[in-house]
Amino acid sequence: MKESMLEEVKSFLLELQDHICHSLEVCDGKETFVEDAWDREGGGGGRSRVLTNGDVFEQAGVNFSHVFGEKMPASATAHRPELEGRNFHACGVSLVIHPKNPFVPTSHANVRFFIAEKEGEAPIWWFGGGFDLTPFYPFEEDVLHWHKTAKSLCDTFGESVYPNYKSWCDEYFYLKHRKETRGVGGLFFDDLNEWGFETCFAFMQAVGRGFVDAYVPIVEKRKSLEYGEQQRQFQLYRRGRYVEFNLVYDRGTLFGLQTGGRTESILMSMPPLVRWEYCYEPEAGSPEANLYENFLRPRDWLLELQ
Repeated sequence: MKESMLEEVKSFLLELQDHICHSLEVCDGKETFVEDAWDREGGGGGRSRVLTNGDVFEQAGVNFSHVFGEKMPASATAHRPELEGRNFHACGVSLVIHPKNPFVPTSHANVRFFIAEKEGEAPIWWFGGGFDLTPFYPFEEDVLHWHKTAKSLCDTFGESVYPNYKSWCDEYFYLKHRKETRGVGGLFFDDLNEWGFETCFAFMQAVGRGFVDAYVPIVEKRKSLEYGEQQRQFQLYRRGRYVEFNLVYDRGTLFGLQTGGRTESILMSMPPLVRWEYCYEPEAGSPEANLYENFLRPRDWLLELQ
């Protein structure tokens, strides 16, 4: 069963990478993704695709990986001690988009599949993933569209799916040391296996395909807005929060580094340009203050913005 499950999931993930890259290339209109295939010494490999210096995207990375080994890393067994002593296969597509225009949000998405085995015992498998949106100058209609799309793809799988995974996203992408969310959230799920393989896989596919439906319309609407140096500097400052989260909290970054994955591909999520400012405070009543006051906390967006 393991081989058929893996091949079915891998086939979808490779197609998904193609679909997302094509959609972003059309949206950018200038640059295309450069592919970099790589092998992992401990087993497996992947293909990393990066678009840089486009008209719309300053840097966009869409990675596929399939890695395997004899021992699960600490980042995986810390909250799943039953995985100790099992070999594993892990495959997924992960992407981070850093647009050039400060009015276009940064975004991240990931879908993944794990299977862990031990001789004489049944395999343990699960799906995970989600997507989230990180605006610098947020528009309420964009946030509403983002969450409507997320809810729509969840509704087929049950009424509780969207509120549960929306709340999980708010909790996961929270910078405790800053006491703020990374952005306006979205969906986050992990350890998903209770619906059976086919339904869990179908949900993972819906999330993967749903990213383009949720993100590209926002990019198209905002990519031509005029901006100045003040907006650009604020964007670069807020990108620092992305770096802080990925290096301090992100499980995927830890998993990749602990499994001996390709460092360049793992850290592809980092913005190409970023800055820090000591004790920054936005001016009262400014668009920058609006982000802090109204968007960097968990909210029931669909109820409040309808």
